[in-house]
Amino acid sequence: MNLETENSMSSSDSNFTQPKRTAELEELLIDAEADDEQVQQRHPILRRPWLLLLGLILVALNLRPALSSMAPMLGEVSKTLGLSAAQAGLLTTLPVLCLGLFAPLAPVLARRFGAERVVLGILLTLAGGIILRSSFGEIGLFAGSVLAGASIGVIGVLLPGIVKRDFPKQAGTMTGVYTMALCLGAAMAAGATVPLSEHFDQSWAMGLGFWVLPALVAAIFWLPQVGGHKQGAHNVAYRVRGLLRDPLAWQVTLYMGLQSSLAYIVFGWLPSILIGRGLTPVQAGLVLSGSVIVQLASSLAAPWLATRGKDQRLAIVVVMLMTLGGLFGCLYAPIEGLWGWAILLGLGQGATFSLALTLIVLRSRDSHVAANLSSMAQGFGYTLASMGPFAVGIVHDWTGGWTALGWIFGVIGLGAIVAGLGAGRSLYVQVVSEKV
Repeated sequence: MNLETENSMSSSDSNFTQPKRTAELEELLIDAEADDEQVQQRHPILRRPWLLLLGLILVALNLRPALSSMAPMLGEVSKTLGLSAAQAGLLTTLPVLCLGLFAPLAPVLARRFGAERVVLGILLTLAGGIILRSSFGEIGLFAGSVLAGASIGVIGVLLPGIVKRDFPKQAGTMTGVYTMALCLGAAMAAGATVPLSEHFDQSWAMGLGFWVLPALVAAIFWLPQVGGHKQGAHNVAYRVRGLLRDPLAWQVTLYMGLQSSLAYIVFGWLPSILIGRGLTPVQAGLVLSGSVIVQLASSLAAPWLATRGKDQRLAIVVVMLMTLGGLFGCLYAPIEGLWGWAILLGLGQGATFSLALTLIVLRSRDSHVAANLSSMAQGFGYTLASMGPFAVGIVHDWTGGWTALGWIFGVIGLGAIVAGLGAGRSLYVQVVSEKV
């Protein structure tokens, strides 16, 4: 049995070399099956790589619409079904909570059935969740939100590993393609859901239900991948111990969770906040869509810029202050300058998310540690993140307005900065990675 104890970086290796930094940036697509020796030794021959690439893009496009499509319609849905602000907050919370609760299930399912087969099956459950929440009243609304969130949680963990495994020489480029697809899917749903509902005779159910079509299209184009690899009989060859006892691992997890909390508050509530300030639902959806599109630029640039210095602490503080500035501007500043604040918010949040992924890689000595730290950060982090949207609903219910939300933004943002100052240090998590 080979044991490797992960200790803090010594002063001699605290400064990364340029080649090492470049290699690390190409590891941002974290493989959930990195501990599976059979998967890592497999070198698939891609007869039609363009078909796989198209399938991957279509699947990634579906990882955000179920989340971002609800926000512009939240007021109309609440009015039609008689939901309180607290219930609306629960509606925005449940999918995010499921991201955290079901993320650890992904590697287990992949080892049992094969990652490609699991992705296909979960695309169908995602489609089922979208239909359920748009067609079966209040009960279907909440049950479908749970099913959709759980589906996104599983696929979101598996897809980066498939990308990295099948395109190992283009990992850096594929990181950009994957990020672009995520942002594009979120932006399309945020901007198009209200116009779609208006097109279908003011039917919010049709506006939300429309997003079942991209999920089914993705499933059709993904179907050829299911028979392309040997399924089942996977072996877990590595085990990482000690993460839950490591303070640095918890700092990375807290930063992931707190920055995600602000992101899902924006996904779930920003259009409602802007409607309360006088915008129409269409205008509010377009502002959210524009803010998400802007995230693409900063999410691609932030990891590269953050690895130019000796650590990531300054970058974390800067991007979190940008995020808070955009949030406070959207909440309090004159409405005439809204688009400027929305752009600042998008630049900040795109950077905070990509830095969270970067920290997982930079704080890990090898891919096995990174896979386990990623699972911890997503599992606990997204569970923590779900409390943000719920708190917004509770506070809005208590106060009857939106002005008190600044306290929520400030507390979460300050917590993210504190956690980020710990997570951004040039250290490695202290764990034991062993072959079994």
